Amino acid sequence: MVVLELEHVEIDSCTVCGGIWLDRGELELLNGAALPVCPGKKSDEKKRRCPVCAKKMEKVWYAAGSDICVDRCNREHGVWFDKGELESLLEKNHTAQSERVVHLLRDMFRHRYFQKKEEAL
Repeated sequence: MVVLELEHVEIDSCTVCGGIWLDRGELELLNGAALPVCPGKKSDEKKRRCPVCAKKMEKVWYAAGSDICVDRCNREHGVWFDKGELESLLEKNHTAQSERVVHLLRDMFRHRYFQKKEEAL
């Protein structure tokens, strides 16, 4: 994991899988507001373990991007986003703050997007 700072928020990024860990409250800081969770949705994805407490995390769906399922620590340590999920969630939320953060994230992780485009060719 490498730690990068964006908008006074430390973003922990996995150099192997491209995932991002945000500590409790950091998603709200990046987005500019809380994002509601969609109740009742289920996921067949394998549960990840929290990098802080090592307990299995719950799968949650955010209302702003109901097709985006992320892992959230039951003990409220934070949220894990697989590669591209944080950008997608913020992009679908359509606030001035979230759009600005998406552009900054793309600049920070530019190598990921170039790789994705090459794989698609």
